Amino acid sequence: MDKIKISILGSTGSIGRQALEVIDKLPDKFEIISLTAGSNIELLNEQIKKYKPKYAYCSNPNQIEGAKVLSLDEICSNRDNDIILVAVSGKIGLKPTITAIKNRINIALANKETLVMAGDIVMPLAKEYGVKIIPVDSEHCAIHQCIKDISQVDKLIITASGGPFLKKTVSEMKEATVEQALAHPRWNMGKKITVDSATLMNKGLEVIEAHHLFNMPYDKIEVVVHPQSIVHSAIEYADGSVIAQLGLPSMHIPIQYAITYPERYEGIKSKSFSFAEIARLDFEEPDWNKFKALEMAYEAGKKGGSATVCLNAANEESVFAFLRGEIKLFDIIDLTKKMIREHSVIKSPSLDDIFEIDNEIRIKTREQILLTGSKV
Repeated sequence: MDKIKISILGSTGSIGRQALEVIDKLPDKFEIISLTAGSNIELLNEQIKKYKPKYAYCSNPNQIEGAKVLSLDEICSNRDNDIILVAVSGKIGLKPTITAIKNRINIALANKETLVMAGDIVMPLAKEYGVKIIPVDSEHCAIHQCIKDISQVDKLIITASGGPFLKKTVSEMKEATVEQALAHPRWNMGKKITVDSATLMNKGLEVIEAHHLFNMPYDKIEVVVHPQSIVHSAIEYADGSVIAQLGLPSMHIPIQYAITYPERYEGIKSKSFSFAEIARLDFEEPDWNKFKALEMAYEAGKKGGSATVCLNAANEESVFAFLRGEIKLFDIIDLTKKMIREHSVIKSPSLDDIFEIDNEIRIKTREQILLTGSKV
């Protein structure tokens, strides 16, 4: 079997590093074509030295050593690739994803913004060009593994760990520190997504992604809190049968599934799964009063159009402000809600519209953060 030729966008981030660990365990299965990073040039150059990709890119391209510098657009236009892992964070992942699709290159998607901002553009485009989009998020990866015939599926069930504040009161959450918000009990992730997990906004964004990935109405996507993070998600068929995907909480497994699909290999396996050791699995309804971000995401998704662009931009800018210590945790929700309330929704925005709205909302949110932060 020929090696899978892969490029990794965001190779120095959490998902990118773990993807390289997966590849380390399967060296005869992969050939790395390109690696890209943001500003972590030191780590990128270490990766280039080890994996010897032909091409590379970062925000300081003059400092790249040992690989030919190409732009993200050029990397994603290279048809030597069998698959591109989009593991960058933020809106920067959207245009490269579209470029790869137009060049008929399959996508392992770990970038939430691509579908949250432009799912109505990206998914039809992938269908038009015959491109597979394999989700990397553990929840969507689980659903992907469970589905055989989407026409027979009646409901998607997305699990949430509940984050660090599952057993905390609203009052305690209002006074939460950055350190407390980043102390996730199950998953080791980047700071932004960890804060989103603390507010459950990440689950709201996953609901929007699931709507686009699986063409499922919002009223047929359910979120359930599952603190053990063993059941990664489930589906319910029309006859009432429920099929779930289980596994230990490790991102290596969904990453490997996405970049080797449809094959499966031993690769990285922390240890064999044991029902007896797990002993119990708990599930509960989300506390909608405490986790208002989840309801807000559902509402934005149902509005459609540019509402989800607004949601994503306002939330992201607010999370960054919280991480800088400028606002409190619940200010993230209040600021995002204010931006959505004041936003005039465009039903079918173009790609240019999406980036313009994204920029506009970020500016307005930052202006409001200055006012809010002065009261903290």
